[in-house]
Amino acid sequence: MRVVVTGATSMLGVALIKECIENKNTVLAIVREGSSRLARLPESEYLQVEYADLDGLDSFQGDGTPYDVFYHFAWGHTNKAERDYPLAQEDNIRTTLKAVELANKLGCKRFVGAGSQAEYGGCEGIISEETVPHPVTSYGIAKYSANMLSKRMCEQLGIKHIWARIFSVYGCYDNEGTMINYGIDKFLKGEEANFSAGLQTWNYLFESDAGRMFYLLGSKDIDAGIYHVAGNESKPLRQFIESISNQFVNAKCNFAEPGDTVVYGIEPDTKKSYSNLGFTPAVSFEEGIKKVIEFRR
Repeated sequence: MRVVVTGATSMLGVALIKECIENKNTVLAIVREGSSRLARLPESEYLQVEYADLDGLDSFQGDGTPYDVFYHFAWGHTNKAERDYPLAQEDNIRTTLKAVELANKLGCKRFVGAGSQAEYGGCEGIISEETVPHPVTSYGIAKYSANMLSKRMCEQLGIKHIWARIFSVYGCYDNEGTMINYGIDKFLKGEEANFSAGLQTWNYLFESDAGRMFYLLGSKDIDAGIYHVAGNESKPLRQFIESISNQFVNAKCNFAEPGDTVVYGIEPDTKKSYSNLGFTPAVSFEEGIKKVIEFRR
């Protein structure tokens, strides 16, 4: 299998590429010029790195040999200030459509896009692929719009469209400022970590398992549609935090008192993904946390 990956140096991009190489698949990684994360990519005869900005995807030519699957992870303006800024998120919709154009140009017959739990908005109870999306942030709205428009474009071009809605994936290459990284860094320093009440239901999946799920979404004979990328266990967020603190001696952990404001959690239904892909997570939350602690140490 020959695959193309945008956003190749992201946590998920790296995890997918490692899985592809392990399975002896040729990978074309499209990386932004001057990326500071280039060292994350493994050295391999199966990996080719090409440089292109998101705005320049339409000028990319490839090597003339057709590819099979196009994975689109690249998504800009994810910092807190721009995440809910409509004009910034509009760029990502256009970039996704350019990615579909490039997939078609390179001969890909399958397009796998990286969606988000944010497309659903606030939901009570179990979230299935049939749950009607009600995104409330510009980021969630843009992801949902990118899904619908790229799906339509793929239909017109005869490309199978897979949209993977990602829930909370964590790992060594996660973005700075996440709750997990905050807690680990505080505990490593012997400082007190302050959290919300943590009563909302949550779900986590380790980066290598997420990479394997994406690999299977591109390689398995499955129908077009939406698939959840998520862990197999949902429980109160506080229990996940306590699992992290239990990895340290005398960790100082403070939880806020519950407030009156409704806080929505996430409880994804993974039956469709797991059954269609033949997938079961290989890394438990405790095992994954140990890997992240050692990495950040």
